Amino acid sequence: MALSGNAMEFLAMPKLACLFTAAVLAALPAMQAASQTAIPDLRGTWKGESESLVLGGGNPHHPAAQANEPELRSVPFTLTVDKQDGRRFSGTFSSPRSREKVIAVISRGGTIFLADDEGYTHGILLAPNRMELCYLHVSSAARVASCAELTRQ
Repeated sequence: MALSGNAMEFLAMPKLACLFTAAVLAALPAMQAASQTAIPDLRGTWKGESESLVLGGGNPHHPAAQANEPELRSVPFTLTVDKQDGRRFSGTFSSPRSREKVIAVISRGGTIFLADDEGYTHGILLAPNRMELCYLHVSSAARVASCAELTRQ
């Protein structure tokens, strides 16, 4: 049986190049599927408790620190997502002390970026009904660093 020119060129390729080509071709469907991953529906009520450090004047959710040293805090939070259009969503973020409107987007990589009245939050989905949100607030009077794992109710 005579081999065509293309078959002979393929057989002449080093084994490593053949393996690399085969691996890339095998991975293409997975890469295409990942780029077409559905955007999660985040609408609903999410609750959790923060693990926070507060220095200085605090923020609407955290009272001012008593000393000029960072204070450990835990505060219950509720995120209510009432509107979502694709990767964009909005709602309210509340604690026993305060409530504020938030706007957010989900990056193509799956990171959640949320903005409220005085700070920024980055987050990720840990599971379909669990997310972690980490908040940073910096001003001349106060600093807050906080993460909370929230569960959809």
